[in-house]
Amino acid sequence: MAHDVVVEYSPLGGGFCDAHERSTRATVAKRLAALMGVDYAGTYDRTVVYPGRVYFVPSTTLVGLEQAAQLGITGERDLFGGVVPHPFVCTKAITHPLIRPNASAPEGWSDTFPRQVQSAVLEGYSVFSSEQAQIAGQRLLEDGPVRLKPVNATAGRGQRVVQNRTELTEALATIDPAELTGAGLVLEENLTAVTTYSVGQVRVADLTATYYGSQRLTTDGSGKDVYGGSDLVVVRGDFDTLVQLPLPKGVHTAVEQARAYDAATSVFPGMFASRRNYDVAQGINARGQWRSGVLEQSWRIGGATGAEIAALESFRDNPGLQVVHAATFEIYGESQAPPPHATVYFRGVDEKVGFLTKYALVRAHGDTR
Repeated sequence: MAHDVVVEYSPLGGGFCDAHERSTRATVAKRLAALMGVDYAGTYDRTVVYPGRVYFVPSTTLVGLEQAAQLGITGERDLFGGVVPHPFVCTKAITHPLIRPNASAPEGWSDTFPRQVQSAVLEGYSVFSSEQAQIAGQRLLEDGPVRLKPVNATAGRGQRVVQNRTELTEALATIDPAELTGAGLVLEENLTAVTTYSVGQVRVADLTATYYGSQRLTTDGSGKDVYGGSDLVVVRGDFDTLVQLPLPKGVHTAVEQARAYDAATSVFPGMFASRRNYDVAQGINARGQWRSGVLEQSWRIGGATGAEIAALESFRDNPGLQVVHAATFEIYGESQAPPPHATVYFRGVDEKVGFLTKYALVRAHGDTR
């Protein structure tokens, strides 16, 4: 067998995760082990000599090719997720160009990547100083409101829309200059009436599944709108197979943009990933134009992973099956038990968010039951 055990791995240690996140990653690892026909061995322990090859389920994208290789991770068949050569590569910062070619940027920066994905993303800049941010913001404000996006935040956290130069200056004054230099900031044209699609691909145990879908919002215990799950249409095969489906025009555009973005990652030497997910936003800009573009990438376990694995399991169990509908659900507060055929990732009280239920379902494509 290619791998003898599957382990969970957190570069920062498990104590940084909420209970529901720890439970979810453990269930993902167990199901991946079953999918590959190997054993689940819990959390990775550097002091243990494992009996064979080890397949990792990291909590985040791994940074550093040499560091990953020291764990035995040298290719996509060694982990569920991805490995990048530099920290900025797994953030939103790679998406947009600098304000000028010689502007200061992190080690390993590629001007080639944003040039290759220009038609697949929204108008914007990546900046690494307050001065760069002011210049970028003023340029973009000429065409309308600008969205400021912390490059490491997820689910829209920490973002702010500015309408004019005064608001831009006020917003930038709240950002730690060291954070700007070290991580960067994205400034991007703001859209309204937005629809966001998820497009992605997973490759595990000689199976490849590619999908498009959308996210649902739900209300958490404090009354905030938060991620509530994903609904995916998943095909057996690659992007070429996915685009053969009768896709609505907007979905087809999103898939092609995600595919272009994915292909462009080859400019980063040594990068590899077995789980690739891209968020694509479509909406109206300040000039009344319909716009579509990839917002960010995820090369790690994510909210849609339960659905991704459910689809892989269906393809493994039924060699003739070509398309499925898979979904994940996150429900806050007391609720009915999940359906009997659901895979439950967490159901109980989390110390931070209260009672939470997380599960995944899969059904035949076109079946609305």
